[in-house]
Amino acid sequence: MTGGTYQSHLRQRDRAPRVMLYSHDTFGLGHLRRSRALAGAITRAMPEASALILTGSPVAGRFAFPRRVDHIRLPGVTKRSDGSYVAQTLGLDIEEITDLRAALIETSARQYEPDILIVDKEPSGFRGELLQTLKLLRAGGRTKLVLGLRDVLDDPELLAAEWSRKGAAEVMQEFYDEIWVYGLREIYDPVAGLNLPASVRARMHWTGYLRRDLGPGAAHASDDDPYVLITPGGGGDGEFMVDLVLSAYEQDPDLGPRAVIVYGPFLSGDTRAEFEARVARLEGRVSAVGFESQIEPLFANARGVVCMGGYNTFCEVLSFDQRAVIVPRTVPRLEQWIRASRAEELGLVRMLEEGRDGLTPAAMIRAIRDLPGQPLPSQAMRDGRLSGLLDGLDDVTRRVSALLDHPAGQAAE
Repeated sequence: MTGGTYQSHLRQRDRAPRVMLYSHDTFGLGHLRRSRALAGAITRAMPEASALILTGSPVAGRFAFPRRVDHIRLPGVTKRSDGSYVAQTLGLDIEEITDLRAALIETSARQYEPDILIVDKEPSGFRGELLQTLKLLRAGGRTKLVLGLRDVLDDPELLAAEWSRKGAAEVMQEFYDEIWVYGLREIYDPVAGLNLPASVRARMHWTGYLRRDLGPGAAHASDDDPYVLITPGGGGDGEFMVDLVLSAYEQDPDLGPRAVIVYGPFLSGDTRAEFEARVARLEGRVSAVGFESQIEPLFANARGVVCMGGYNTFCEVLSFDQRAVIVPRTVPRLEQWIRASRAEELGLVRMLEEGRDGLTPAAMIRAIRDLPGQPLPSQAMRDGRLSGLLDGLDDVTRRVSALLDHPAGQAAE
């Protein structure tokens, strides 16, 4: 962002720009990590801007946040096996906890007075908790409202039913100035199959994926100690993949290089203890850590990656040009399977799928042994396909600049 453009923002508002990001975070790390990456990019591009993240993630406090970025932790909720939700710690029923979260969001918006609100994935928030704040900010006339969508949401038919039930299209049409898709149209359209009004589709921008980097001071590891990185993301639903990798190393004593497992903060309890005992018996061929808030160096220095198919992990695979085997989950959403299968079609990764490959130790052994022969993601892009694949953060900062240059009610070019 140029100095002249930035000074124009100051003249318009008599203060530095403020960006608020909302991520409901009822499960996993994806929404918080995406919001954190966006906030960091925006504040780096705009030296005096600040960003405030509202998040329901129970592990938000374990992350370091960039300068001029802070967060407010909303009371957490947990999804039960039957699909219902319950407060994590406060003993409130779901209506009470939703009302509390909604009040905290509205109060934060009133006090912070953001110039831009970026909402992650859920147009009306968890159980509609964002609607009152959207009405407040729209009526105030100074805040631009943006909905950010990952590249894949779910199977189109399932998504259509869910969004119809929530009135998502109506909320998008009434409140949001722009809809950003953190991916490429050539890979997937997350709202394909939805009956969105033309006026809503006209507000959509495909940004490209959100590039990750090592950050200042990060070191490259020695090639003398090669490893394969094993990551189930947040870990809450990744125990089957970790079990499969451990079984592969147990059954093949010659399998290499060594594996480094990052369990994630949500893989814990008896399952974690059992995995730790199995790791110890492998006598250094596998090592494990519970949680890495800065996982980027592990990606950058690996000889290959075995992972689930979450959005942030996929961004890291692409950013560090890693050969990867993706083992996607298929419940409760098909998001990871859709992303992995489309990426495999394009030659970016290999997918290990139960119906085709079998989720067995033998299949995992073959996948790890075949990793060195896989093409790098960059090789799939050499013919000019997928231009702008990792331009997401740069495009977001350009969109933020454009929105700040156009007061509420005016369209940004």
